[in-house]
Amino acid sequence: AVVLPERNVSYAWAWPRVGPALSLALEALERGEPPLLPRPFSVRVEFMSSELEGACSEYVAPLNAVDLKLYHDPDVLFGPGCVYPAASVGRFASHWRLPLITGGAVAAGFSRKREHYSTTVRTGPSAPKLGAFVSHLHAHFNWSARAVLLYVDRKTDDRPYYFTVEGVYQELQDGNNLTVTVHIYSPDEGGPDTAVHFIKANGRVVYLCGPPEMLRQIMQLAQQENLTNGDYVFFYLDVFGESLRGDSARDPFKPWQQSPGQDSGLREAFQMVLVITYYEPQNPEYQHFQTQLILRAKQKFGVQLNYSLMNLVAGCFYDGMLLYAMVLNETLREGGSKKNATHIIEKMRDRKFQGVTGLVSMDSNNDRDTDFNLWAMSDPKTGKYEVVGHYSGVEKQIHWLGRPIPWVKGAPPLDNPPCVFDVDDPSCDKTPLSMLAIVALGTGLTFVMFGISSFLIFRKLMLEKELASMLWRIRWDELQFGSPERYHKAAGSRLTLSLVRGCWHLPCLCKSTQQALTSLPSQTPQGNVVAIKHINKKRIELTRQVLFELKHMRDIQFNHLTRFIGACIDPPNICIITEYCPRGSLQDVLENESINLDWMFRYSLINDIVKGMAFLHNSIIGHHGSLKSSNCVVDSRFVLKITDYGLASFRSPSDNEDTHALYAKKLWTAPELLQKGHLPTPGMQKADVYSFGIIVQEVALRNGPFYIEGMDLSPKEIVQKVRNSQKPFFRPSIDIGVHSEELAVLMERCWAQEPAERPDFSQIKIFIRRFNKEGSTSILDNLLSRMEQYANNLEKLVEERTQAYLEEKRKAENLLYQILP
Repeated sequence: AVVLPERNVSYAWAWPRVGPALSLALEALERGEPPLLPRPFSVRVEFMSSELEGACSEYVAPLNAVDLKLYHDPDVLFGPGCVYPAASVGRFASHWRLPLITGGAVAAGFSRKREHYSTTVRTGPSAPKLGAFVSHLHAHFNWSARAVLLYVDRKTDDRPYYFTVEGVYQELQDGNNLTVTVHIYSPDEGGPDTAVHFIKANGRVVYLCGPPEMLRQIMQLAQQENLTNGDYVFFYLDVFGESLRGDSARDPFKPWQQSPGQDSGLREAFQMVLVITYYEPQNPEYQHFQTQLILRAKQKFGVQLNYSLMNLVAGCFYDGMLLYAMVLNETLREGGSKKNATHIIEKMRDRKFQGVTGLVSMDSNNDRDTDFNLWAMSDPKTGKYEVVGHYSGVEKQIHWLGRPIPWVKGAPPLDNPPCVFDVDDPSCDKTPLSMLAIVALGTGLTFVMFGISSFLIFRKLMLEKELASMLWRIRWDELQFGSPERYHKAAGSRLTLSLVRGCWHLPCLCKSTQQALTSLPSQTPQGNVVAIKHINKKRIELTRQVLFELKHMRDIQFNHLTRFIGACIDPPNICIITEYCPRGSLQDVLENESINLDWMFRYSLINDIVKGMAFLHNSIIGHHGSLKSSNCVVDSRFVLKITDYGLASFRSPSDNEDTHALYAKKLWTAPELLQKGHLPTPGMQKADVYSFGIIVQEVALRNGPFYIEGMDLSPKEIVQKVRNSQKPFFRPSIDIGVHSEELAVLMERCWAQEPAERPDFSQIKIFIRRFNKEGSTSILDNLLSRMEQYANNLEKLVEERTQAYLEEKRKAENLLYQILP
C-alpha cells in the first residue's frame, strides 16, 4: 500500500514521481535471476492520496491509511514523504506492527524509533545525517564556538526548510555544544534588513535555508553591509540543488545570476557562499533508472519530469522496495511469516546492498547513511560552482576533490573572533578615552580613594580610641565582696570551689558598684554578681596584643559562653571578671551523687557544650585550649556555658601549680598537645574535640575524668601513657550497658589518635541530633514540656476517677431504691 501526494510534483515524493519508480522496482523483482520474491508470491500495489487541496495533509493521510488497513490489509506501507502525514501514519504503523518504508520523512523526530516509530524505515535522506555532515565541516575548519541558522518557515505547508535545518541545529547545539542562534526569515517582518543585522550581531558561520530568491536578497544587502569581506561564510542548504539548476532566469551552476549572461553584481558576494546538496549517484544503474523514470512518468502518469536531484527520492523508494523484497525473501526461506513485522524490521538494521542509487547502507536505527556534496565558486572569474568536497555517510568523512575554496582572505574565517562577541573581556576594551573622560575618571577615582582612605583612617582612629579607653578595666576598690554561701543558697546549688583541681585559682563572688559598671549593658542599680579568677602574675604589661585580646573578649556575646565583664590589673589583685553561674561547674554536678541526671539532662548538657564550642571555633578567638568539665558552668536557668577561654597572653602559665594539680588538669588534654605544648589554630580546634570526648565519657559514666575500669592510676601515670601514644592507644573505658552505642561511637571518634580523623563541632552537632531528638532544646524547655505532659495525664486521670465515682454512685442509688419500699 502506498500513501503519497497524488498530483503535486513539487514534492520529491509525489505519486507521479514515486509511482513510476515502484513500477520499475516491481518489474526488476519479477525478472531477477533468481527472482527476489519466491513463486507463487505476487505484489499488488494499492495507492491512496495524502494530499488535500494540492498540499500534504496530516488529516487525510492517516484516514486513508486506516482505509487501506481495513479493506486491503497490506503487508507493507510505502510513504508518506511529508513529515506531518508520515508522523501520523507512522504511529498507526507502529501500533499495527506494519513495516512503513519511506524515502522522505526527513525530520529528526523520526530517529526516536523506540518511542513512536518502531516500524518506520527511512531509505532516503534525513536531517540528522545532514547534521552529521555539518559537524564534520566544523571539525575540519576548527569552528567550535558559534553558528547562526536562518530559515524560512511556511507553516501552512509541510515546513520543508524548518525540518532541513532541524538536524543541523540539534547536532551543533547538543552534539558539539556550540552557541547556535536562530532567526526565522520573514519578508513581512524586516526581510533581509533584519536578517543581516541579526547575522552581524550573532555569528560568523551562517547557515541559510529558503528559496533561492531569499538567498540573493540577503547576499545583496550583506555586500552593502561589508559582510562579504572574508570575515563571514554562508552555507546555503539547498539539498535538491534548486539554485544550481539552469533555467530561463540563469545559467546552470551560477546561483548568483538574476538573468542568463548578466553579472548582477553578486558574483563577488557569492564568493563566500557555499552550497550543500544531496550527492547525486554517478553509477550507470542510476543514470539508466533516471531515464526510465522520466519515460515511465510521461507514458503511464502523464507527467513530464526533468533530470534533477529530486529523482533521487524516487530512487530511494525503488531501493526501499528492493530492501523489503530481500528481507521478505530471507524470512520466507527461513520459514518465517510475512506478517512478522518485528523480525522483518530487525533484519533490515545495519544492512548494506547495492541499489539503483548506489551503495545502500542502513544504520542500527533503520535510517539510511546519506551522502552530500559541498559546492563552491572554484573560479571567481567565471563565477561557476563546482563540487569541492564529497561527504560519505558510510565512511563518516569528507573527501576533498582538490578544487580550491576561494576564501577572500586566503583562509576560512574565525567563528568566534576575539573582541567581537565576548565584549565583557576587559582586554577587548580598546576604545580611546577623550580628555574629558580621562579627567572625569581620574577625579572619580580620586574621590573614591579619598573616601576609602577616610573610612579606613576613621575606623583605625575609632579602634585606637576604643583600645585606649580600656572600657574593660575594673578597679579593685570598685568591687564589693559578699558571702559566697549567700549567693549559692539563693541559687539552690553547691558553690564551685576548685582550689586544687578546678580551673579557678581563687573563685569568689563580689558585688560591683553602680559607679564601676555604668557602661556595661547588664549593669543594675544595685550592682551585678560576678565571678573572679585571680591571675598569678605580679603585673600585666598592656601590649597591643593584650589590648586586642581584651577587646575581642568584650565583643563576644553568646548564650553558651560566659560573658566577659572586665579585668582588673591593679597589682597584686590581677584578675579576670566574668559572668557568675550559680549552679556550679559541670564537674561538681557530676560528682554530686545526690543529683539524679537522666539522659535528657545529660544530652542537654552535652548539646550546650557543642553549641558553645562551635561558636567559639568560628569566632576570632578560634579555640579554647583548656576545655574540661570544670570549665563548663551552669547558670540559674540550667544553661551550660563555657568559661576560661581566650586571653592567652593575659593568663598565667600553669607550670607553677603543684604536680598533682598540674597532671589532674591535663587529663582532658589531647596527646599531640601534651607532646608539643602548643599548636596552630586548626590543631588546637582538633585538640578541643579530644577534650570534648573526655567530657562526654565523664558525663556518660559519672566516674570522674578519664575513668578506666579495673585500673587505679594517678593523673601523672594517665597523662604519661597518653603522651607516649603507644599502640594500643590509651583511652578511657566505654560501657555500652550504661550509655547508647551511638554515644560510644562519638566518643571514640572524638579521641581518635589522628587529629584529622576527629569530627569538628558542626559535624558533632549533626551526629547528636540523629540519636537525640530533644537535643535542640534546653533542660528548662524539656522540664516544662514534661510538666505539661504530666498535667495533661493528671487531667485525664482525674476525669477517669470522676467517671468511676459517678458510676459507683449510680449503682449505690439503684441498690438503695431496690431496698426501700
